[in-house]
Amino acid sequence: MERYQHKRVSRRKGWPRWLPAVLFLAAVVIDIARPAVNTYPLLAAVPVAAAPVFSLAWTIASGVAAILMEALLLQLEGGTSLTGTGVLIPFLSTGILTVIAAFLNRAFAREREQLRTSRQVAEAVQRAVLPALPGRVGGLAVAGKYQAAQEEASIGGDLYGVHDTPYGVRMVIGDVRGKGMQAVTMVNTLLGTFHAAALHLPHLPDIVRGLEMLMQDAKNLQGGATNENFVTAVVAEISPDHSVLRMANRGHPTPLMVHDGKVTRLEPEEPSLPLGLGDLAGSDVPVDRFELPPGATLVMFTDGIIEARDRNGVFFDPVPSLAGPLPPDPEAVLDAMLTALFRHTGELEDDAAALAITRDQANVERDPLRRGGVGPPTVATASSSRPRSEIG
Repeated sequence: MERYQHKRVSRRKGWPRWLPAVLFLAAVVIDIARPAVNTYPLLAAVPVAAAPVFSLAWTIASGVAAILMEALLLQLEGGTSLTGTGVLIPFLSTGILTVIAAFLNRAFAREREQLRTSRQVAEAVQRAVLPALPGRVGGLAVAGKYQAAQEEASIGGDLYGVHDTPYGVRMVIGDVRGKGMQAVTMVNTLLGTFHAAALHLPHLPDIVRGLEMLMQDAKNLQGGATNENFVTAVVAEISPDHSVLRMANRGHPTPLMVHDGKVTRLEPEEPSLPLGLGDLAGSDVPVDRFELPPGATLVMFTDGIIEARDRNGVFFDPVPSLAGPLPPDPEAVLDAMLTALFRHTGELEDDAAALAITRDQANVERDPLRRGGVGPPTVATASSSRPRSEIG
């Protein structure tokens, strides 16, 4: 997601950047309209308002401009001498506030640099846990993206993984509750467990049960008295012939299927609790089955994307950005969604991860071994009229 960094419009640099100019102009207008009103406090506040959002040079320049405007307004009011003790007090006050604003500006700059460094470290650690995915896994085109929140420096708990196994291509995307080293430790543990289970367990529900057992063990180590530790996740597999998608959604945002300019929400037939809360709902693992036609792209993401809001508080909906002519390529699909996301929100308030997997027609035709020795897969789009969920 680095390519989208320059598209961020920081809200911190929005209206606060206009405040010094507004104070300056308000003082001038009020002084001209109502000469009896003392507007020097407004001018004195100009460098203080500039300190958090402008450079040191601009902060000092705003203070100098305020002092010069005070002198000009004083002359316009009647040519009063600028050497009197009473007249010098506003100038002296503005000068002192300008010096204070300069010190504040340096303090704000140091804090911003520390936050920037902390965010870079957090992203570096996150990327070490979530390394770049290969372009293809098991004959399927794959792309993954991760972006840390603009206003956060803590390591997030977003995760994804894709593995080619004897049972098909298996994948997981999830979001650990919380941030910091505890979250990234859980991410690392979950990905390791998923990797081992995906390679050796033949049935998808058994993988989910293994992840649930891991979360229950983590809760027991913490006393077993809280349900605050959980992970929303989607655990899925694409059959060896690439024609069927099976998916267990554990309280995670609904994945999408993009195909022929249409977007289908892959809603679970039966809702399930997140990992870590399975003890409240029993051991059954509902698995939904969808047909995956050639050229279709499966798109999965964490809630940092759908909970991103614009300045009016409207949540981002990824469907419109994907409903149109897009190439059957996971990178292009994610690019379209993320471009629309940053156009909508400007910046992220929470970490976000996205994973896309495409079944391309050319690969199916030239790799008959991946079809399991059967005829061509049925071409159909996923819809709500799907087979009844499997219960593991």
